[in-house]
Amino acid sequence: MTEPKKPEKITLEWIISEMERLGPENAPETVDWGPDRGEEIIDDEYSTLDKEIFSMPNLPTYEDVLAAAGRIEGHAHRTPVLRSRTIDREIGAEIFFKAENFQRVGAFKFRGAFNALSRFDERQRKAGVLAFSSGNHAQGIALSASLLGIPATIVMPEDAPASKIAATRGYGATVVTFDRYKEDRDAIAQRLAEEQGLTLIPPYDHPDIIAGQGTAVKELIEEVGELDALFVCLGGGGLLSGSALAARALAPQCKIYGVEPEAGNDGQQSFRSGEIVRIATPKTIADGAQTTSLGNLTFPIIRRDVDDILTASDDALVEAMRFFASRMKMIVEPTGCLAFAGARQFGPQLKGQRVGVIVTGGNVDLGQFCALVGQ
Repeated sequence: MTEPKKPEKITLEWIISEMERLGPENAPETVDWGPDRGEEIIDDEYSTLDKEIFSMPNLPTYEDVLAAAGRIEGHAHRTPVLRSRTIDREIGAEIFFKAENFQRVGAFKFRGAFNALSRFDERQRKAGVLAFSSGNHAQGIALSASLLGIPATIVMPEDAPASKIAATRGYGATVVTFDRYKEDRDAIAQRLAEEQGLTLIPPYDHPDIIAGQGTAVKELIEEVGELDALFVCLGGGGLLSGSALAARALAPQCKIYGVEPEAGNDGQQSFRSGEIVRIATPKTIADGAQTTSLGNLTFPIIRRDVDDILTASDDALVEAMRFFASRMKMIVEPTGCLAFAGARQFGPQLKGQRVGVIVTGGNVDLGQFCALVGQ
């Protein structure tokens, strides 16, 4: 491997250029993204930086999003883009809602799941797939596995919405439950994978998952044209990082915002500190975003391509659920309302702009839905 020549100033731009010059075949596996691009990296001995320069993972690109779009075509729905004159007036902008609650399994997760499973080789297809999820990734994997003839085992928290557990089983998957506050899902999944020879497909930190999720924003921008701002819900970062890949390619000037639960702002902390921050499982009604950290693949993409991370309170999510139901006549789960809640609180800053909002899913128990919106 050719050694890089040390420049007068070591910046993130220089690191990226060196990575591109050498190619992925010479790159080790991880990177500390450190400061913002263009800011000088101070390293007294250079040896520490020397160890980190070539540790960037082989991140997915927009080319992977394009390939994913080809794989899922004819299997995933091209979901509608909806408008609301009421919200346009309230915010003073043109708001375009990408309604992934009308996707197969009721959520965007089908996109990444089908893309990932469609790339399995014969051995993997025969042995089966393993996933862990609070619900939507579980259903996406279960349905995709059923369509592709692959056995599926799903590790789900025992307090996941009953409708999501039932739907996952209904698609033919074997469900293994655990206590999300006391047990380690990663350890459970790893044990099952080793014992049964299953291929683990995590809910967000996987290149095929990221690429598949990015197809939603690709479709949105192809349909409505370039956007000034884009709001995307944030849990582990699969959707946000995939969306960022698509938005940066198709609308380079678009401002990209991730929105996560106020009670679980690990993504916001990570984004602002420059390193992955891990937290305890947050208590929030947004069960699809009860993640404890960003991923090793999703974080560097988010750090590079996203403009900011916002948070939304549970009360704001309930208000968004109520608006969707009463004015747009659709059921949206709490997690699915994160992006809209973020755009709403941005309010006046979006005046006169064209704004994309990803509505991520509609899988919520009707009893819980009625209790929340009826408050």
